[in-house]
Amino acid sequence: MDINLFDFYLPEEQIAQTPSRQRDECRLMVVDRENKVIENKLFKDIADYLHEGDVLVRNNTKVIPARLVGTKVETGGHCEVLLLKQLEGDRWECLCGNAHSLKVGSNVTFGDGSLTCTCVEVLPEGIRHMEFHYSGIFLEILDKLGKMPLPPYIKQQISDNSDYQTVYAKVPGSAAAPTAGFHFTTELFAKLRDKGVEVVDITLNIGLGTFRPVKVQDTKDHVMHTELYEMSEDAASRLNKAKSEGRRIIAIGTTSVRTLEANYGKYGTFKATKEDTNIFINPGYAYKAVDAIITNFHLPKSTLVMLVSAFMGRKWTLHCYETAVKAGYRFFSFGDGMFIHGAFDYASNEDL
Repeated sequence: MDINLFDFYLPEEQIAQTPSRQRDECRLMVVDRENKVIENKLFKDIADYLHEGDVLVRNNTKVIPARLVGTKVETGGHCEVLLLKQLEGDRWECLCGNAHSLKVGSNVTFGDGSLTCTCVEVLPEGIRHMEFHYSGIFLEILDKLGKMPLPPYIKQQISDNSDYQTVYAKVPGSAAAPTAGFHFTTELFAKLRDKGVEVVDITLNIGLGTFRPVKVQDTKDHVMHTELYEMSEDAASRLNKAKSEGRRIIAIGTTSVRTLEANYGKYGTFKATKEDTNIFINPGYAYKAVDAIITNFHLPKSTLVMLVSAFMGRKWTLHCYETAVKAGYRFFSFGDGMFIHGAFDYASNEDL
């Protein structure tokens, strides 16, 4: 499909620059994809739409301060390194600024020199495999030298790193946050559990695949970057039980969506595993695992808009986005939320 089919107008002032003062007090657009009905609520009202037996699936990944600013040892030039994915040991896949001069054997030093890295492999589009050198505990050094890897549309660094974490963040390793989860509080989860809503954790370490821009004209030519996900035996068992009993599986965020669909689509059931996925969900894809989605409002022409379009139809998705713009919703990572539910006939989708 032509990438321009997923474009929409968004005034710059509606790109949220700061998080909501109270996480669950942001706005929520509730979309019934079956009956084509839109409701405008507050996020805390989502408790009215979740029922006993529903399964909420959340990505418990934790963002690391993965943005490092350093100096090239050989040239003295400025170099920014974004940690994307741990490969093995102290070797990481990184997105590097001013990467043209980073050859195999090039070195970068950070801070007082307590952390350095060496380029061990050169890949296209600024990607490098870097071997890190240090004494002590790597994550503790990152906490001192690194910065939170905020998206480029957020213009200033946050004062509190917890603002760019979900309240259930647990497993370190991501270069971006699963931002749909920002709206949940521990109190809201307690309320949902009291209603009989089940909560299941999975992990996808978010890297370049989630926020990499689409640079091709035809979406069929876009290749997603691989990201590591893990599903435990307990999570797989609980999800399979819910599926067999016909209970709704509701994904919090597009990373949870991609994890569930990648796993179920590959094995025909939910299976405990730890492996890479580069699943690309766009119109023409029929969802197999997920019955409802909690998400944010995404960038024009992004893979995330395509994922939502596959779930409820491209034209209806763009209509909902246009409605959100007119109603003054806040967009992107720190923006407002959307809950999409209801049945959908993928076979009769005419938006392709």
